[in-house]
Amino acid sequence: MPSIEKTSFGSITIDGENYPHDVIVRLSEEVKKRKKKLSKRIYGTSHILSLDEAKHIYEKGCEVIIIGSGQYDSVRLSPEAEAYFEKRGCKVILQGTPIAIRTFNQTKGRKIGVFHVTC
Repeated sequence: MPSIEKTSFGSITIDGENYPHDVIVRLSEEVKKRKKKLSKRIYGTSHILSLDEAKHIYEKGCEVIIIGSGQYDSVRLSPEAEAYFEKRGCKVILQGTPIAIRTFNQTKGRKIGVFHVTC
């Protein structure tokens, strides 16, 4: 799994590469840009994770999803997204991004990371 080195407002550094946007770390270890428009079109903000975005994030076989909720802990799951992950038996850890990157680096098993880098 990639090592997340640091985050600051507006960026995250993973394996030496700086990303100036929200990211998803896939089961395959691939780092992708978060598709926050999936939530923004429903709620008008990317601070509430929608069912559509949850479906995009989830991959079969995932045991835990670690969500970095931003530098000021702003992101929340919609009730539908929470139920979706629960139905699939996938544990969700929602923490402020600085804490979530440590949790991600220390968590073993089949994991996905979603990291909001602003608010």
